[in-house]
Amino acid sequence: MACNLFAGQRDGSPQGAYGFWQHLPLSPLQGSHPALDSWCSITSTLITLLCLSAPGGVSLVVPQPNINATVAQNILLSVEYSCRGVATIEWKHVSSWGTTKIVEWKSGNYVNISTVYKDRVTTFENGSIQLLNVGMRDAGYYFITVTEEYGTNAYGTIIVNVYEIIYEDLHFVAVLFAFLAAVSAILICFMWLCNKSLHLFQKKTAHKLTGISL
Repeated sequence: MACNLFAGQRDGSPQGAYGFWQHLPLSPLQGSHPALDSWCSITSTLITLLCLSAPGGVSLVVPQPNINATVAQNILLSVEYSCRGVATIEWKHVSSWGTTKIVEWKSGNYVNISTVYKDRVTTFENGSIQLLNVGMRDAGYYFITVTEEYGTNAYGTIIVNVYEIIYEDLHFVAVLFAFLAAVSAILICFMWLCNKSLHLFQKKTAHKLTGISL
C-alpha cells in the first residue's frame, strides 16, 4: 500500500493516498489496548514528577546599586540571592581600562579569586563581596551573575564612584584653621589687655577719689 501511496503522489493524482487511508481501520477508539494504557500511565507519572521537581529559579536583590567611595576606603558590594539548588556566583569589573573577572565561587565549594584581586576581596555566603583599599581604577561597573545548577541565571549591577582626596584642599583647610586660631589668640590677648587697663583705671580713679575725700 505504501508503494501505491507514493506512486499516486508522484503521478500528481491523490487517488493512491486516498485509497491507502480508505483501507485503514479508522474506527473510533471505543476501548484502549492494555499496553497503551500502561504506557500512558507511565508517561503521565513521569510528567508529574518532572513538574514537581522543576526548579523554582533564582532571584537576586541589589539593595545599593550606587556606591560612592574615596581612595583607600573599603567598600561592600552587597547583594542577596536565593535559589533551590547549588548556585555559582561570578563578579566582573568593567571600566574604561577593560573587563576584569574578580572572583567566581560555588556555594559550599571552591572560591577562585583572580590574581589581580588577591588579598583584596572577601566573599560572603549571600553573594556579596568586600573590596579592600579601593583606588581610582576600581571605579566602574560591577556585574554579578548567579547561575543555578539547573541553568537559570540572575544578573545584577552596582556602579562604584571613587573620588581622590586632593591634598591641596587639605592644605588650604589647615592654613585656614591656623589663621583662625591665630586670630582667636590675638582677640583673647586684646581682651585681656583691655580688662587689665580697665582694672588699672578703676584703681587709679578710686585712689584719686580717696585723696580728695581726705
